[in-house]
Parts: sequence; C-alpha cells; structure tokens
Amino acid sequence: MKLETLKKKIASGEVDTVLVVFPDVMGRLLGKRATGRYFLEHVVEHGTHACNYLLVVNMEMDPLDGFALANWEKGFGDFAMVPDLRTLRPLPWQAGTAMVVCDLHHHDGKLVEEAPRSVLRRQVERLAKRGLACKMASELEFFLFNQSYRDAFVAGYRDMVPSSDYRIDYHTMQPTRDEGLMRQIRQMLEAAEIPVETSKGEWGCGQHEINLLYDDPVVMADKHVVFKQCAKEIAAQHGKCITFMPKYSASEAGSSCHIHVSLWKGGRNLFWDERRHEGSKVFRQFLGGLMKYMPELAYFMAPTINAYKRYQPLSWAPTKMVWAKDNRTVGFRIVGHGNSFRIENRMPGADANPYLAFAATIVAGMAGVEEELDCGPVYEGNAYVDTKLPALPSSLRDAADRLERSKLARKTFGDAVVDFYVRTARCEVQAFDNAVTDWERRRYFEQI
Repeated sequence: MKLETLKKKIASGEVDTVLVVFPDVMGRLLGKRATGRYFLEHVVEHGTHACNYLLVVNMEMDPLDGFALANWEKGFGDFAMVPDLRTLRPLPWQAGTAMVVCDLHHHDGKLVEEAPRSVLRRQVERLAKRGLACKMASELEFFLFNQSYRDAFVAGYRDMVPSSDYRIDYHTMQPTRDEGLMRQIRQMLEAAEIPVETSKGEWGCGQHEINLLYDDPVVMADKHVVFKQCAKEIAAQHGKCITFMPKYSASEAGSSCHIHVSLWKGGRNLFWDERRHEGSKVFRQFLGGLMKYMPELAYFMAPTINAYKRYQPLSWAPTKMVWAKDNRTVGFRIVGHGNSFRIENRMPGADANPYLAFAATIVAGMAGVEEELDCGPVYEGNAYVDTKLPALPSSLRDAADRLERSKLARKTFGDAVVDFYVRTARCEVQAFDNAVTDWERRRYFEQI
C-alpha cells in the first residue's frame, strides 16, 4: 500500500489503526497499535520506540541474562522503531487496520545488528555490492485443530482433535471441510498484498500447506511472518487453532519450512546453464557451500528444542547433507528448469525465523561460490538409510556449540551477532533442562 493510499483510507475512516511491528528473534511480530492520525503525524517521520528487552526475552517474555545488547545493568532502555514504508499493507482480517514493519535502530541511528531483519538485510546488501540478488520462497506447513486456542491452552494441549480424520496429502475431499477457513486465509493474504500460489492437504491428519509466490529475501521474510499471524488469527476467528510447531506429535510427520533459493544477476538466473540445459558452475558452488556449512549454521534453520525431533528417518524431513534431483529423502532437492531452476533447502522446520534462515542460506551458499566448492555427484537412492552420509546436528545444544565455533559465521555475521544467538540458544536449552515433563512423570512417578 502506498502512503498516499493509506492517507486517503485514514481520511475516509476506512483505516483507523496502524500496527507498527518488528520481528523478534523467534519471528513473532511485536509492536504497538497507533491511531491512523498519530501514525501520519508522528510515526511516519519520527518512528516510535520499543523496550530493548524485547530481543532478549524467552517465549514467555521473561528477560534473559548474559546479553551485551540489553540487560538489567544498562536499565533496559529503548530501541527506535523506524518504519519501512515499503512494507505498508492492509490487514483485511482486522477491521480498519493496516500494518508496517520496522527496522530497529540504536539512539545514535545505527542499525541494531542483532535484530533478525538487520541480519538478513546485511546479507542482501552484501550480494548487491557484487551486483547479485536472490529470489527466495518459503513453503510452510502447519496443523489445524478443531479446538480454539483458549480451549487448547486450558487442556494443556492434550487430546487435540485434528481437523481431518485421516491423512490428507493432496486430497481434495476431506480438506473441503476446512475450505471455509483456508479460502479465507488465501483471500485475506491476497488482499494484504501477499500473493498465494496454492494450498493443499499435507501428509498428516489435519496438516495443510500454503505456498507463497517467491520474492526478494527481505520482502519474502516479511510476507512469511505476516502469513503466520494471519493464519493463526483467522483460525481463532473460526474457533479453531493452528500450530507451526515442527513436531507437535511423535506419531505425526513434522511441519517444514522448505526454502527455495536461486541467485540472479541482470534478470538472469545464475543457477541455470542455458547452453547445457543443466545446473551451472555457480549453482554447483552455491550448493556445495550449503552442504558444507549448513550443519554449523543449523541453529538458524532449527532454533527450538522441538525442531530436532522433526529429523527422523522416513518422516519426510531430511537427516543427511546430500543433494538429488527431485528426491525427498535428501537435505537439498533440485527442482525446475530455466529461470525456475532452484535449490530446495529441506532443513528448516516451520519454527524457523525466516530472516535468519534466509540469511544463513545466503551466507553458506556464497561461501561455496567464493571458495569455488563443488556439490559432488547427484545422490541416488534412499538417503535415510545411508549411514556414510554427513548428518545434521542432533540437538539444539549441539547446534549452539557448532555455531559458536563457526569461523564462517563469525567472519560474515560478526562476533556480536554470533554470540547473541549462541546465548539465545543456550538459554532455551537451559530452560528445557530445568523443566519437568509429562514423560518424566509417566516414567518415574510410581516405579522409581
């Protein structure tokens, strides 16, 4: 939405509220609601502010210790929220509401480098200096349940009822039960200027997928986080709930966030060799970088404890760092031809923060280009059962340790950013280690 369009909608009363937001480390949109008048008179030119503790909290909003960026000793001051007016869009599922996404700045005007949107923006700028650009798309899966979010919370998320009675991958009959909701999500996303390609039933009971049209990385990441919020809010309006947990149940498939990526220059897909009608040398180098460096950047693909429970053999989630053409047992699947030729990174789960996952994909791939790596021969067969192949980290603790030791991450992101996310990961590990789970009570309560 252009600013002039928003001004007209505010003047006519069609819009009276503007959500002013930024993505936090978990990919949630935090911020505040401004009246239309105040947004135009103050926020457009001067921005607004938010407490800097919002980048160092856990999922429950508890401030965490050990961060140089923000802490009790510094008094938890404010960041400036600077609106990116290119992100203005209507939110048709919320009455009279528009949204703008902000970048976070310090009081001296410098970008907050640790903020997820800043991390991705820096990698896009790095590409631009070389005359390059990326096209990216995220392919999100989720489970839909017949309970409301409130009812699910009160029940402790037990005895959840999926919206379908059996697996519905590519089915067109049982998903029709959910079509009222799914159609509304598609329509509202389109009206919010987030183009949708398709929606479909996925492999699990009550599992669905919605595919968004590819775009530039920062724009795509913005669309990704707005889509997740849209889907949850519309589900709530229908008395239902959606989860993007990567593994909500041990007996069900996980929910992924496959990332599609291609490298471009001057309107041409550099991954495609038109003369040979196959992947180019740049493609092989970029893919070689992904295969070499994704394990040490795995935190950015799998940022939660739950994420590593998705990586199970024969589960549709990858477990090995190998590539193939149209083979869903591998970590990197190659699809398309010509300008649509691209790499599908199957590592990320639906919990991935897209800003960080996209940035890590660019960093690893470009390291492959700079080091002139090669992806090796195409893999044939079932990668799940091949014990010789390099594997992913097995836990969030393992991923944090690898990120801390990563020379590539420190060279490209900088020590402050790496230390920030290592600390974020370790705080989550510590919280889980301190928790007493239902599994422990069932196992030990009587018999120990």
